[in-house]
Amino acid sequence: MKTKLKSKQTIKSVLTLLFLFTFFLGHSQLKGGHILGAMGLQSGTQSPANTLSLYVPGYLYDASSLRNEDGDKAIANPDITMFITGVGANYVSDFKILGANYGATILLAFASNTIQGNTVDSKNSLAFTDMYIQPVQLGWHNKKADFVFSYSLYLPTGRFTAGASDNAGLGMFMNEFSAGTTLFFNDKKTVHFSALASYEINGKKKDTDIKTGDILSIEGGLGKTFYMMNAEKTAPKSILNAGLIYYMQYKVSNDKIPVIGSIVLEPDKDRVGALGAEVNYFHIGCKTSAGLRWLSEIGAVNRFQGNTFFLTLAHVFSFEKK
Repeated sequence: MKTKLKSKQTIKSVLTLLFLFTFFLGHSQLKGGHILGAMGLQSGTQSPANTLSLYVPGYLYDASSLRNEDGDKAIANPDITMFITGVGANYVSDFKILGANYGATILLAFASNTIQGNTVDSKNSLAFTDMYIQPVQLGWHNKKADFVFSYSLYLPTGRFTAGASDNAGLGMFMNEFSAGTTLFFNDKKTVHFSALASYEINGKKKDTDIKTGDILSIEGGLGKTFYMMNAEKTAPKSILNAGLIYYMQYKVSNDKIPVIGSIVLEPDKDRVGALGAEVNYFHIGCKTSAGLRWLSEIGAVNRFQGNTFFLTLAHVFSFEKK
């Protein structure tokens, strides 16, 4: 009896491995946690000191095609639209570390149709996804440039089962280090260019030896700030920030996907670029802001290519002493 059970378990294990082998040969690229499009204009600038910003993001990614290792269409119109929303908070203090203001960020998010990699069957209803925490955020402000440095981590709080098509999270811990700058081209700091580089280090997926490769993301933009004056022309009543934005993402090291015995797949690295536009409006009296980003992806290899939309609504509480 025990022998029969053992044989059945062995057959089941072999069939599972064969399924995973076939599955990953066709859909072998794995996604990281970094949300492209979350940063744009003035990505290298920290929020003002002594402020707490509560925000609600709305992220939508519509995949228009799946690209192969040559950048050609492997699947046209894959019919995948990923959506993320939630509630977040960012606090920046006047406490100094190495001359920089210290800050921190947290985001509790919900996602639907969570994209795990190159699979076209990612279908899940809106559910709690992985949590984003940035416990260290440092910001420097100079006359001609701002600088930022941060450490972030993504906690695998979203539902995940290896091989499932309805996962809400990615099932792995992710560590990320970021550094960037915003350069100003005039004394009033109304014309600016920014770049923020983020390096993501991924752990193994839950209950597996599958490991997503390290990922480098670069985001920023070229824009102009406009100050809308009050009726008396004595002070600005609102601020408008608009311009062109971009992002790039590269898989720095190969994914590692154990399949059968000592066989480990290391598929070719993926990459993508995107260009788009951004507009932000901040009402000084109400201390509320609204921002919209749109980016169209280009040059995708071994991954989806599509359009990214990012809407952010925020309210800012100031603790600055009057």
